[in-house]
Amino acid sequence: MTFPFVTAGWLHKRLDHPNIAIVDGSWYLPAMGRDPEAEFLEGHIPGAVHLDIEAVKDETSSLPHMMPTPEVFAEYVGKLGINEVTTIVVYDGMGLFSAPRVRWMFRTFGAITVFILEGGLPAWKTAGFPLESGPARERSAKSYLPRIRSSAIANVETVRQALSQGIAQVVDARGADRFRGEAAEPRPGVRAGHIPGSKNLPSGDLVADGKLKEPQELRALINRAAINLDQPVITSCGSGVTAAIVSLAFERLGYEPRALYDGSWSEWGSREDLPIETGS
Repeated sequence: MTFPFVTAGWLHKRLDHPNIAIVDGSWYLPAMGRDPEAEFLEGHIPGAVHLDIEAVKDETSSLPHMMPTPEVFAEYVGKLGINEVTTIVVYDGMGLFSAPRVRWMFRTFGAITVFILEGGLPAWKTAGFPLESGPARERSAKSYLPRIRSSAIANVETVRQALSQGIAQVVDARGADRFRGEAAEPRPGVRAGHIPGSKNLPSGDLVADGKLKEPQELRALINRAAINLDQPVITSCGSGVTAAIVSLAFERLGYEPRALYDGSWSEWGSREDLPIETGS
C-alpha cells in the first residue's frame, strides 16, 4: 500500500475486520448516463455502504452537492455505522473519480484514517474478488463526533483574497477547453471561462487506467502548468468533485493543499458580479 491508497488485495484480506468500513462513493456527471445507486444494487464490494454526495449536502444551497453542516454529515455517516475513529476505505465505479471528494469530506469532518482503494471497483473486479448485490448490509449505528477543519473549505472570499494578495495559487481541474472558455459549461446559466489568475491542471491528465499516475509524471504535469509546489494551493473544478483529485495528487507528492473551493466554477461562473477570463 502507498498512502493514501490501499490495494484490492489488502482490502480483500480485511473484509471482515470489525473497524474497517468500506464506502462506495460513486457519483457520475449527468452526461455519463450512469446511475450510482442502481450500480451499487447490482454489485458492490461485500460489506460496503453507499455514500451519496447528493444526499448528504447543504440543502439550503442552490449549488450542487455543497458541504453539509457537521451535524448533518455526522448523522448521515453515523447511520451507516461509521464514526471518526473507524478506518475508512473509499472507492468508486470509475477507478478514481468521486472517491477523492468523499475522502476529502470525511477528512474535513475529522475522520482520522481514510484510504482510497487504488483502481476502485474496476481493480477489485480485475483481481477476481467477489461482489454482492442488493442493499447494503445492516451495520450498527455509531455516534460520529465531527471536528471540522474549516480552513480546508474555500469560499469566494477565500479565493479572491488568495489571488489579490498572492497568498495561494488557485488550480482549476476542469478540462483545458472549458478553462479557456472554448467549451460550453454543462450547467445552465454558468458562463464559460475561468477565474482570473487561476492555473489549469486537468484532473483527467493525472489519472491513467483508473489510478493516479506515478509521482514523476505528476510532477512533470504540475511543472508544465507553471504551478509552484512551494506555494499554497486552492483547488477548484466544475462543482468541487474533481478538484479533490488534484488535491490528492499534491498530497501524493507530499504537499497538502490549503483548501478546496467547494462552490468552484458552478458558483463563480454563475455570478455576474465576479470577473472571468478566457483563453490560456
